[in-house]
Amino acid sequence: MHIITRKRLMEFAEKHPDCSTALESWHRIVKHTDFISFHNLRQTFPSADTVDNLTVFNIGGNRVRLIAAVHYTTKRIYIRHMLTHSEYDRGAWRKK
Repeated sequence: MHIITRKRLMEFAEKHPDCSTALESWHRIVKHTDFISFHNLRQTFPSADTVDNLTVFNIGGNRVRLIAAVHYTTKRIYIRHMLTHSEYDRGAWRKK
């Protein structure tokens, strides 16, 4: 899968260095896997969930929520939001 944009991962990891290893692991797995459906994605990431048209990944022992638009046909993942668990729970990301 092609991840757009890795810059968001790196910026979040700078602010939250305790999550950098988990984010790098997520990136490595996604970059080397071509998911064909949400069902297929859940085989690799069982805790992933959908909210509206977005996919929510729980990363780093549920400390980070990565919200992305996954386009299975074009093999692209567009990172929309990177949030801590508490930021995600506030729900402001849904209004953007």
